[in-house]
Amino acid sequence: MSTPATLSWFAAHEFRLAWRDWLAMTTGGRKVRGFVLFATLALFYLGLHFLANALLGPWISDGINSDKPTLVLVTGTGFLFWTVMLSQALESVTRAYYSRSDLDLILSSPASSASVFAVRTGATAFATVLLACLLASPIINVIVAYEGPRWLAAYGVLAGLGALAAAISVLVTVGLFRSIGPARTRLVAQIIAGIVGAGFVIGIQAVAILSFGNMNRFSVLQSPEFVAATPDLSSLLWLPAKAALGDLGATLLVVAIGFGALALVIRLTSGSFAQHAIAAAGVSATRVQQTASTRPFRKSSQRHALRVKEWKLLRRDPWLLSQTLMQILYLFPPALLLWVSYGQSAGTYVVVIPVIVMAAGQLAGGLSWLAISGEDAHDLVVTAPIHPRAVLVAKIEAVLCSVAVIFAPLLLLVWIASWDLAWITAIFVAVSASSATAIQLWFRVPMRRAMFRRRQVASRAATISEALSSIMWAGAAVLAAGNSWLAALPATLALIILLAAWALSPKGKRV
Repeated sequence: MSTPATLSWFAAHEFRLAWRDWLAMTTGGRKVRGFVLFATLALFYLGLHFLANALLGPWISDGINSDKPTLVLVTGTGFLFWTVMLSQALESVTRAYYSRSDLDLILSSPASSASVFAVRTGATAFATVLLACLLASPIINVIVAYEGPRWLAAYGVLAGLGALAAAISVLVTVGLFRSIGPARTRLVAQIIAGIVGAGFVIGIQAVAILSFGNMNRFSVLQSPEFVAATPDLSSLLWLPAKAALGDLGATLLVVAIGFGALALVIRLTSGSFAQHAIAAAGVSATRVQQTASTRPFRKSSQRHALRVKEWKLLRRDPWLLSQTLMQILYLFPPALLLWVSYGQSAGTYVVVIPVIVMAAGQLAGGLSWLAISGEDAHDLVVTAPIHPRAVLVAKIEAVLCSVAVIFAPLLLLVWIASWDLAWITAIFVAVSASSATAIQLWFRVPMRRAMFRRRQVASRAATISEALSSIMWAGAAVLAAGNSWLAALPATLALIILLAAWALSPKGKRV
């Protein structure tokens, strides 16, 4: 392992960098902050177990049989989960080619670029599997507590499927490089990642809306017609589900297929990594032919000019789609339900309110990060003869105006059904978006040069705080729409999350 430039040496090097980055982004060099964050996450993780027990307990108490309806439900749910894994893996692999970080240094050395590619692809697969296991662990652990340790095989299934997702992501990225070139690969890969991550969920929810009049995707998976239309139990389609149910042979086969495919893909594509990475680096250096504008110059205020500048920068950002496309696509099911339910009682509209509020927070968070913390020319911006506060206000206004334009049609559909629901939804959309923007403001610190691998990655504490606050505001919105005083509980939790995010954010921030 101590021999330089070997595969094991690169793996140890990647682990050290990842560990250093993780500590810096979670603790900021302060042990108290790390302890508070760890305690908060531990309590939230424990709460997810209680929630999973409340949702799955009645279903598990009668016992889980390996019949066809159960296999259909497990397979459908697992496939939904796997599409999100594939989407994240595809974006991570694409970023590995386009984010420079330390590639310039490594590729200029006599070390093998194939080893670098193999290690970083393996790291992508490991990160995908780790995130999937963390997200699925409350459900798996609750089922293990009821049904026994045979359900621990589900972790092996997640590992195999995560490796398979990384292998497919590499094939798609390399295929795009060779077919459409590096100038278009980043854009197309982001579109594919967004469609893959949200497409199947949107499709099955659309079927549920059109067939059952609700957004519950499990209504489709549990319908007798759908179960009857699926293949018989001898089909290989049910292999992952059988493995998750405790079939040891099926588990070993899924793991072997996943990691075997990953090893084969790395072996076949590692030789072209340096070529594609260098080609990707040349994309930003390509000169674009500028044409003179024929529009007459119009005098405007400084504030308006700054907003227009921020909108142009957001539109041109190379990672805009990866930050916004999935959130925008997830708005299609509630819009479809509002359209189908037109003219019905206002109560049918309540189910879409939490989806809209949560999507608003996530979208505002992604746009805020691009506008506030993700800019590449921070040093240039602060040298402009403009007060820093004016620049910051323009960024906030640009983000919130963009969110308002996107969500205005949905709010109009809600208003047609019920004025009361419309203004409640609008208030919580504004609060959720403002909360996400505020969190990005609190964490707006230009990345140190020592953190060269994380300059284009948002703070983990900020990302987690955004997600939690959006969920809490969504819960408060749906309870407020139902005229329940219990709305104060999630709203209070959201305020506590914001307070914790402010306490964890770096101090002495300046734009």
